[in-house]
Amino acid sequence: MSERRACRVIDADRESVRYRSTRDDDAGLREKLRELANQRRRFGYRRLHILLRREGVMINRKKTQRIYQEEGLAVRRRRSRRRAVGTRAPAPVLALPNQRWSLDFVHDQMAFRVLNVVDDVTRECLAAVPDTSISGRRVVRELTELITQRGKPGMIVSDNGTELTSNAVLAWCGEIGVEWHYIAPGKPMQNGYVESFNGRMRDELLNETLFLSLPHARVEIAAWVDDYNRERPHSALGYETPAAFAAELDKQWPASLRPTGSATQPIASTALMRKTTARL
Repeated sequence: MSERRACRVIDADRESVRYRSTRDDDAGLREKLRELANQRRRFGYRRLHILLRREGVMINRKKTQRIYQEEGLAVRRRRSRRRAVGTRAPAPVLALPNQRWSLDFVHDQMAFRVLNVVDDVTRECLAAVPDTSISGRRVVRELTELITQRGKPGMIVSDNGTELTSNAVLAWCGEIGVEWHYIAPGKPMQNGYVESFNGRMRDELLNETLFLSLPHARVEIAAWVDDYNRERPHSALGYETPAAFAAELDKQWPASLRPTGSATQPIASTALMRKTTARL
């Protein structure tokens, strides 16, 4: 049967039958999306879309979703114990303040949680924010305020919690140009500095104090953090306090050797940095 007769039988337009799509195959975009999906295995198309736009790929979110589905990149539900692939621990950094911050949450039995921010080099607690609920936008606000006081960090390390992998956090990192490193799932020791700090806070404060209200908790936590930084001996610092250790090591860096752009003075030595690697 000819095309003309077949179209007449089914009442179809011959132009629609002969139409051939002129849309580009987007081979480069698909390759880039697959690369990002392999790096961020637990990210959906929305977060991958933000990463694409951060790298200058200006496309519509619906197009990202369509290619994401066509490439079969949907996040799969885990059915067994989560395992890390390769070494995903952050590399050792220069022994200077603001080179790497660590973030994590610690919960209290009174049903509030505390967002802790620790400088991995100085071991100082930069912020301890207690509240009943802390969203991704709240994390961004607290970090923005902290940066105005201390300057921008070279890297931020955290786990893969929903608040820390939210679209608000990803967009904020792209705007201010901060590298955010996510540890391998199920590997909390890759974020060992803040995990250790959380243990000290729980053992010395949360388990020892009966908080009557959230304002009372804020006062007690602020006082404990000040004592931790200025009075409590730290075993990893030769049993000196972080403040005293910082003041002593500050003398090791003459003004001519201090890197530009740091909000505070270099106060640590590379010999005191611990190097940790993840098991394969």
